[in-house]
Amino acid sequence: MAKNNRMNRTESYETIRAATPDDAPEVAALMILSMGHIAGIFANSDRYEDAIPFFETFFRDDNNQYSYANTLVYEDETGLAGSITGYDGARLHELREPILNELWKTQPGFSPGDETETGEYYLDCISVKPDRQGKGIGKKLISAFCGHAAALGFERVGLIVDQANPDARRLYAGQGFEWMGERDFMGHRYDHLVKILTKNV
Repeated sequence: MAKNNRMNRTESYETIRAATPDDAPEVAALMILSMGHIAGIFANSDRYEDAIPFFETFFRDDNNQYSYANTLVYEDETGLAGSITGYDGARLHELREPILNELWKTQPGFSPGDETETGEYYLDCISVKPDRQGKGIGKKLISAFCGHAAALGFERVGLIVDQANPDARRLYAGQGFEWMGERDFMGHRYDHLVKILTKNV
């Protein structure tokens, strides 16, 4: 009988797959790592981890920014080790509406700026578990995400990166992302980076 590498975690195994609602606990924790102060704003708390239930709830739903339907996960013999979430920039307001409706219950009038735009497939958040970093998982997730965007017919992937995070900026530059300008978002200054998919995908 052939061995099932996915079930036998002593065997080497890795895959990038579409997320499912069952991934919610692990992916929500990864989203918090990626978002930092933004997660705190969503939770209305200085403790970023207080936002985990918020993200778990929306991850399990279909039609919002942080849905499993917009997420790919990296899995290896240690388990789920990373995730990447993104969507069509033209759908930002539609996908954000359920999030804002929930936030307005405790933060009336909360109004973030637009971090993406029509014409780009937006990389909202990417994260790798701390004990699995430095192994190329982030690069593999970005590559898979760009391939997914290209398969959907998009010609560019966009993202914003906090100017206080030069390491992330270097990671994206190494993956073919180029600086396209600056944006203010949720109290921080960000660089807007874009990768033209027709160049490399």
